[in-house]
This record gives sequence, C-alpha cells and structure tokens, in this order.
Amino acid sequence: MTDVQNNPLLTMLEGGQLPDFSAIAPEHAEPAVDQMIADARRAVDRAIAQSVDPSWETLVEPLDAAEDRIERAFSPVSHLHAVMDSPAWREAYQACLPKLTAFSSELGQNTALFEAVQRLRDADTFDTLDAAQQRVVNDMLRDFRLSGVALDDESKARFAEIAQRMSELSTSFQQNLLDATQAWRKHVTDESQLSGLPDSARALLAQNAANKDLDGWLVTLDAPSFIAVMTHADNRELRAEIYEAFSSRASEVGPQAGEYDNSAIMDEILALRHEAAGLLGFDNYAEQSLAKKMADSPDQIEAFLLDLAERSRAPAEAELAELRALAAADGIDELQAWDVGYYGEKLKEQRYDYSAEDLRPYFQAPQVIDGLFKVVERLYDIRITALDDVSTWHEDVTVYEIRDAENTRRGVFYLDPYAREGKRGGAWMDGFQTRRASADGVQTPVAFLTCNFSPPIGDDPALLTHDEVTTLFHEFGHGLHHMLTRVDYGPISGISGVEWDAVELPSQFMENWCWERESLDLFAAHYQTGEKLPQDLFDKLHASRNHMAGWQMLRQIEISLFDLRLHRDYDPQTGARVLDTLNRVRAEVAVMQPPAINRFPHSFMHIFAGGYAAGYYSYKWAEVLSADAFAAFEESSLFDKATGRRFLTEVLERGATRDALDNFVAFRGREPSIDALLRHSGLDQSERAA
Repeated sequence: MTDVQNNPLLTMLEGGQLPDFSAIAPEHAEPAVDQMIADARRAVDRAIAQSVDPSWETLVEPLDAAEDRIERAFSPVSHLHAVMDSPAWREAYQACLPKLTAFSSELGQNTALFEAVQRLRDADTFDTLDAAQQRVVNDMLRDFRLSGVALDDESKARFAEIAQRMSELSTSFQQNLLDATQAWRKHVTDESQLSGLPDSARALLAQNAANKDLDGWLVTLDAPSFIAVMTHADNRELRAEIYEAFSSRASEVGPQAGEYDNSAIMDEILALRHEAAGLLGFDNYAEQSLAKKMADSPDQIEAFLLDLAERSRAPAEAELAELRALAAADGIDELQAWDVGYYGEKLKEQRYDYSAEDLRPYFQAPQVIDGLFKVVERLYDIRITALDDVSTWHEDVTVYEIRDAENTRRGVFYLDPYAREGKRGGAWMDGFQTRRASADGVQTPVAFLTCNFSPPIGDDPALLTHDEVTTLFHEFGHGLHHMLTRVDYGPISGISGVEWDAVELPSQFMENWCWERESLDLFAAHYQTGEKLPQDLFDKLHASRNHMAGWQMLRQIEISLFDLRLHRDYDPQTGARVLDTLNRVRAEVAVMQPPAINRFPHSFMHIFAGGYAAGYYSYKWAEVLSADAFAAFEESSLFDKATGRRFLTEVLERGATRDALDNFVAFRGREPSIDALLRHSGLDQSERAA
C-alpha cells in the first residue's frame, strides 16, 4: 500500500508544482486516483447541499476545481502509459481507468447536480454572470444530457456500462497496436538488400540492430524505419514485405495473424457507440457527435467531402498515371501499394530535381526547434526558454516555458521528439493542466508535446525530414492553443470546449511557416557548414508543395468518409461491416485499390482509441479555416505584427468562450472561404487552367 501523504502524484497538486517524474512510479497511480475521486465526491455533496439558491461560487467553481485535480493527478499516469510503456504502467493505467470512467458516469448522471445547474441557469442572477461563465453553465447542461442524465434508472445503468466497456476496449485497441508494431522486425545482414536507402536511413537501421546487440541492420515498423524503406528501397520484395507487415498490424491476417487482433474490438466499439446514441435519442453516433461540432449534419459533412473528392479526382488520376509510367519503365506491369511511395519519390526527383534526403542536412532537430520558437516569438511577441532542473521521464525530453512581453508566464511544455521502443506511435499534444483562476491565483497551462522523429545517429544530431518539421509545427500549434489562452474558466480554457471540427485550425495554420523562405531562414542551415538552405533547393521545395496533392487529398477524404459512414450508417442487424464499408468508400473515391491484406482500420487509432470518432473529417473542415487564416498573412506579410496579434487575441486566447466560427470571423472579418485551401492544394481550377 502506497503512503498517500508521500505520493508524488498528490504532493505536486499543492502550489502548482510540475510532476516529479523521477519519483512517480506505477504503484502511486491508483491511490492518487482513489484519493482525488473521494475528494471530488465530497465536493459534489457539498455543492448539492448548497444548491437551493446556487451560485457560480458555490456550484460551478468547486466542481471545476475537483475535476481539475483529478485530471492533474491522472494526466502523468496516462502520459507515462503512452510514452514509457511497460507491464507495470499498463496495470496501473488499467486499474485507474474503470474508476475514472465510473466516476464520470456518476457525475454526468447525477440528477440532483443537474437540477442545481439548471436552477442556476434559470435564476435571475444568471444574467449577472459574464458571457464566458454563462457559456460554461450552458455547456454543463448539454454535457449532462449527453451523459444520460434524463434517462430512466435502467437506461442510466446501461449507459454507464457502455461507457465503462468502451474505455476498456479503446485501451485494448491501443495496446494491441503498440504490441503488433513492436513485435515485427526484419534482421538484414546483406547490405545489398538495402539498395537505394540513403546513408541516414542505413545508419538508423544499423543503430536499431546495435541496440539489440545484432550486427547488420534492423528494419522495424516504427515510422522513421517504415517510411525510409517504403520511400527509398530499390528492393521491391522488401517494400512488399514491410508493407504487408505494417498494413496488416493488429488484424487477423499478415505475419502476426490473430496475435494482436483488433477485429472484434472494433465491432464491439461501434455497436456500443450506436446503442449509446440510441439511448440518448439520436439516430446514430455520427449525429450524437455533432452536438459538440461546427457542422450541422452528417449529410452536410458528406457533401463537403464529396465536393473535395470531385475536385481532386482528375489531379489524382494524372498523378497515378505518371507513377505507373515510371514503374513500367522498370518492368513493373502493375503498380502496387508498396510501389506508390517509392515511385512518388522518384517522380519528385524527376520533376523537381531533388530528393527529400537533400533537405535533411538542413533540418537538424535542435535548430528546427529553436527556429520554431523564433517564428512564434515574432508572431505573438512571446519568449520561449528552456527550464533546467525539471524532472522528466526520459533523457530526450526538454522542458520549456513561454513568457509574454510583460514577462508573465503563459505556459510550460515538455517536448519528447524522438521515436523509441515502448512509445506509442504518432504525434500528439496533451494537457497536464489547463489555465483556470482560483483563490490561489491563475494556474499556468502545461502541455506534453510528443513526436516520433528520426533519433540522433551516433554523434550526429537528429536530422529531420521536411514532413517531420511540418509535424513539429503542427503539434506546437495545438500547444499554443492550449497555453496562450486568456480564459480563466477551465471547461472553456485553451482547447477545452472548442468544437472538435475547429480544433485543428491552430495546428494546421502553423504548418504554413514550414514552406516560406523568410521563416525557413530562421532555422534551415546545414548541420556541418552552417550554410543557409540554398535558393535553388528552396525553390524546388516550394515548387513541390503540391506534389501528389490530389492523391493525398483523396486519401484523407477516403478515411474521413469511411469514419463518417461507419458511424452514420451502422445497422444493428448486420453489425459494423468495417471492411465492407471501407471497400465501398474506396470504390467510390479512390483511384487505386490496395491489396486485400490491407487492414487499415485495425490501426486507426484516431477513431478507435482517440477523440476523432465520426470526426476525422475535422482535418479537412478545419483546413478550410487554417488556409483562409494564413491567407490573411499572405495579404499583409508573413510576420505582420497586427495580423499576428489579431490571430492571438481572437483565436488562440479566446478558447471556447464563443463559437469557433465567431472567433474566425472576428479574426478574418468575414466567414471562411474554401478558395485558399484549393489554391494551397493546387486544386484551384482557374489556376490549373492558366
């Protein structure tokens, strides 16, 4: 039994301390969560007892404070489970999750608490609350209804059971995918099999092997290794082998057939979502999900996606024809999925006379990170500096703080950039704590920024691809949204409460600075000579921005439509029919069909273990906003102070105090237009005709 008084997950809660990751152990997790839930239950009881004439101070504030403490105690546990996976952390995480889910259901279905909030909403004093406070109260009432507060007792119990089971299934999905990814590897001892791979990729694979006390090279399914092989390996059999292993992960087929299979998990998740939506009175889960989104209906989303698909089809077909011609010149009669990345890179080299590898020496990770900071410092008049002597979970992690022109600390963030064993794939931003005001002062928002970039090789610094640079800027955009908020109410502070299909606006917006000469000059310099990115290489990069743009757009639309229809068209009589749904979507919008072994859904973390279920379209929806927002800088200048200040004050600082559309209009002076997205994507028909 852990001593609660000496539990680092609890002691850090006092005085706004950062987590002492060197002291946090798996055995601390469950006692901390137990303590915080017990404290929260007492806070709920007190709030209800004082709710005859409820006020913001007696009802909303104590509830928010209690939930904030739970979040801060559990966030390090959830994070360590994702970035330092081990049997002990899995056990700790899985011990906490059912308790947290049960408490969330208990809170959301508490009729007395709901009625107290409703009384606050109906009271004459409601008009004395500021607009942000009123929004918090209205959102609380909406969330009560979405938690099943209006259901009868039997339905409430079933709804809570569903929530509990879905949290278990999502965790299993995530863990199966991580295990499947890390279980496969290919040991190569004949270097000729790696023909075509650049020196950086060979060095990475050699380091993989050395880390396992092997000679030669070790190919894994981690992103840096997988992408290197699929993009550069001349050995078609090797490409096919790694494609098969990667695309069949966590499924019933492929080299690990059935070992980490997510098939039944997906079916059950979809069935439970549909059942829960029905209990709440929705026709399907897609409709339920829109209660917290900008879009009006699933049909509106579908029409938006199909319109983009129509605009993208001709360019994608032309790109495919060029890939097939290149493959045919190599004696390949039928282009396959494992050939697309390889010949896509060949086409880029042929068309633009450069390779992605030509850029890598100019993107050393420490310099890129510093350059990112310089970009946002110029845009928003902030300063970012590293913090020394802050405990972290790994030697690769660096901690930074953000201060504004008045030297006020606006945020703290941890950056964990490199891929490693035991770390979940992908890139993401997660909050440790949000900004909120209390009697003790204003709580500083703190974020975890996690990527899986190519690590340093030997004595050389980590050298990033341009795609990795773009990913870093993207995730930092999320971080700025979380940290630069001026909102003092936790439920609508930063990203919290923002409509999900607008949450990608600040992140996609930041990507644009990865393509501009003026911003690249802040960090793109050769790691050995210090030479700036040569103009001819920049020109080639800029010209290639829309390389395979039609293909990429159709791929995103395919995934978005699949997700939407999977949740909108679910039929309890037939079940999920996951692969059938995907195949029908592909037949409608894709210009090339993948092989039968492809099991993309089985690794689709965004919708089965993330927050994007029935919402993956958000990437395209928000890209309309982000492209149009960046166009404001194109109309002025890349670092125009007035435009940067306006984006900061009207979007980043506003949180969810008003609708995301209103934030955009306040910044842009009008509603969003799709024109900038089409232009940035090379899909503007007028420009194409010209």
